[in-house]
Amino acid sequence: MSDATFDDGATTTAEAEREVLGWPGFGAAARELARHVVRSGWLPDLVVAVARGGLVPAGAVAYALGTKAMGTMNVEFYTGVGETLEAPVVLPPLMDTSGLPGQRVLVVDDVADSGRTLALVTDLLRTTGLPGEAGAPGALPGEVRSAVLYAKPRSVIDPDYVWRRTDRWIMFPWSAQPPVTAED
Repeated sequence: MSDATFDDGATTTAEAEREVLGWPGFGAAARELARHVVRSGWLPDLVVAVARGGLVPAGAVAYALGTKAMGTMNVEFYTGVGETLEAPVVLPPLMDTSGLPGQRVLVVDDVADSGRTLALVTDLLRTTGLPGEAGAPGALPGEVRSAVLYAKPRSVIDPDYVWRRTDRWIMFPWSAQPPVTAED
């Protein structure tokens, strides 16, 4: 396979069958994902980012939708390229769910790879909410939908809104480089 560039700025590379999404392509992708939501006739009251990968896409989609209310669910699953924990784990701090009752919530992540992280977050919000103060029961939203930039065929969840489907490993502009060190 040779390198290819899509009209929307994403590229694929023969090296390790990766798709690379740069910053300009990301901007176009986030707006197109927001268009999918708008065209469905359903608009969220709240956008929830799945941290860390979903933080930047969720912010961009929320801006594109004109949705100001945002929350964050911190979930750890991937520990490296192709390396995961046994199951996704919700990390503190927990999102305040006191404003959720009856709200339309859009959960946004960068990719539904295995889909287990997105499934965990959407299921938690739909069925139990999140624990409130001192373990009190969480508040349930009225409706929860999901949106991702990329979905993979093996995902256990089919997100409601998807910008692109692929089976390649994706390099996002916010995670393409290693963490900054003191030597940098």
